[in-house]
Amino acid sequence: MLQSFRFANHRSFADEQQLNLTPIYDSGDERAESRPSVLVTGIFGANASGKSNAIHAFQFMRRMVTSSDRAVEPGLAISIPREPFKLSIDIARTPSRYVVDLSLDGVRHTYGFTINDEGIVEEWLFHYPLKKKRRVFERDGENFVWGEESRKQSDLERISNITAPTALFISTVARFNRRASLDDQVHQPLHDVYRWFFRSRVRTRPDLPLRNFASIWSDLGSSRDVIVDLMRAADVGIVDVAVQTETQDSLFDVEEFLSDSTTNTTQVRRRLLFTHKGPSGDGILSLENESTGTRRLLDLAYVAASVLRIGGIMMVDEIDSSLHPILTAKLIGLFRSPASNPRLAQLVFSSHDATLLGTLDAEEVLGRDEIWFTEKSDDGTSTLYPLADFKPRREGENRQRRYLNGNYGGVPEISTYLFEKALASRMSEVVEGSDGA
Repeated sequence: MLQSFRFANHRSFADEQQLNLTPIYDSGDERAESRPSVLVTGIFGANASGKSNAIHAFQFMRRMVTSSDRAVEPGLAISIPREPFKLSIDIARTPSRYVVDLSLDGVRHTYGFTINDEGIVEEWLFHYPLKKKRRVFERDGENFVWGEESRKQSDLERISNITAPTALFISTVARFNRRASLDDQVHQPLHDVYRWFFRSRVRTRPDLPLRNFASIWSDLGSSRDVIVDLMRAADVGIVDVAVQTETQDSLFDVEEFLSDSTTNTTQVRRRLLFTHKGPSGDGILSLENESTGTRRLLDLAYVAASVLRIGGIMMVDEIDSSLHPILTAKLIGLFRSPASNPRLAQLVFSSHDATLLGTLDAEEVLGRDEIWFTEKSDDGTSTLYPLADFKPRREGENRQRRYLNGNYGGVPEISTYLFEKALASRMSEVVEGSDGA
């Protein structure tokens, strides 16, 4: 589980920020007492305040962990495509930093790295078996320092010698782990951290790949039932989902076609079909004919079903995009329910929807320690901070109204005077133009 995520010098965030998922308040749920982290976290704020950038910072870290070793392949760029804070030249030139604290099988792990445009400046991994800090490795440029257990393993040192300046060591180890057997206890912390990142899912786009989804539907296993049940519960009219397989003959060789000696082959095409309730019985629609909201829901349901099944974390930017607030709350509820989330999967999302700060069916959608805000200052820097800073009461506090009134910050400051002045100026131009015509 993710316990905290720290990052600095990324997009609109100049100084180091921390998203701390450690529980603060007693939830009254005995099952929650043993959890090292909250299961759901929502980030709220005005447009351009930094909500999406916080999600993007984690997405960038995940991408570096899972694929930085590929950036040194022949023909690819050797610099790191980071996105520092660009409103200050001095800050933009300083390194960017990313750190996670994880609880994996009950053991805390701390992994992080610092980068600049040229490559990896620092990288480190510590774990805490029996709650005692042990170093797996520390890296300063091309120099490595090993922990007591790691020093006994020559494989790690050999891999460090061929780790590129732009590649993370954990990514390079993972590549060799796929080619050789490196599953001993020395490599286990590296393997566990990499696997957690690999299983993580980040959604920033409100649509799924139409061409590929039908082909993977049959491989989803028990996740299909979760997706179908969620689509039914959403009351969008869908009662079932199926895949239609079609075969057709095609010409596959242009030279044979031009030489008038064509060969027919059979192509298989799969289409995802949705059964809907209709006035005269059930009707069938393809995915292309479904609404934007239904397709967004299907995308999120697909990712959520996968994460709930195997564990890990799901991050979603603007989770409420094209979804009704009640449906968004139901999706959040999947992660809070012991029945649907036995593996303690986590959900972190950003949203504009203030109704998620309230209640649904007399139950809070989000707890006091599950709410965070972003705010941008006059100098263009963003800040990430929790609702807990305001010491919210457990009961009797209308968080939705207080948020919209600006008590927590994180809301846009709109100048009615400037807006009306700009509108009046525009209308004056239109009138003058029409008079001239």
